[in-house]
Amino acid sequence: MTNKLPICPDLVRIVPEQFSWVDHRLVRDHHIDFLTHEAAALYLFLVTVADAQGLSYYSDSSISVRLGIDPPNLLLARRCLVKSKLVAYRKPLYQVLPLTDIPSTRKQTLLSDKKGLVADVGSMAIDEILRKLGEGAP
Repeated sequence: MTNKLPICPDLVRIVPEQFSWVDHRLVRDHHIDFLTHEAAALYLFLVTVADAQGLSYYSDSSISVRLGIDPPNLLLARRCLVKSKLVAYRKPLYQVLPLTDIPSTRKQTLLSDKKGLVADVGSMAIDEILRKLGEGAP
């Protein structure tokens, strides 16, 4: 076993008094492997701002501005998190859910959804979504 020592011992972080944490199983159990970058950013944001029950009332417009994600990509990110069972959403409320095992039968679906290519975004045509994702434009 490697003996680990802090690089900056005078700057070792201390868990703050408020409730906010990221479960290490997000990485260890490969949940993060199935997320787009936008979905991972949204998840981190929600975990950070959620209360002890995992609830957050941040609006999509506020989240878009804070994370620099345009509304169509925010919608895709949210759908990715909901399909991955990391977040529940009912406007205007987000709920960060406890991490669970990913059944092997869902892994292929999650991988194909990762890029948002199979997501239905309301009235937007799939070619418009792909164009916007490819351009990185709003």
